[in-house]
Amino acid sequence: CPWQNGKAERFNRTLQENWAYRQPFLTNQARHDALAPWLEHYNYARAHTACGGQPPISRVSPTS
Repeated sequence: CPWQNGKAERFNRTLQENWAYRQPFLTNQARHDALAPWLEHYNYARAHTACGGQPPISRVSPTS
């Protein structure tokens, strides 16, 4: 439910708007190949307002 899982729902919306519907994918392989670079950008380069302008990876604590 969106009201119980807001973060996942927001990610899904961003994924749709900024990746899935940006360009037509002619094959499933083309869609598959385009996802990893987009996720890399989303998690490591894209500034997020909720993270104070930092990418999400900046909020992850390293584990040992």
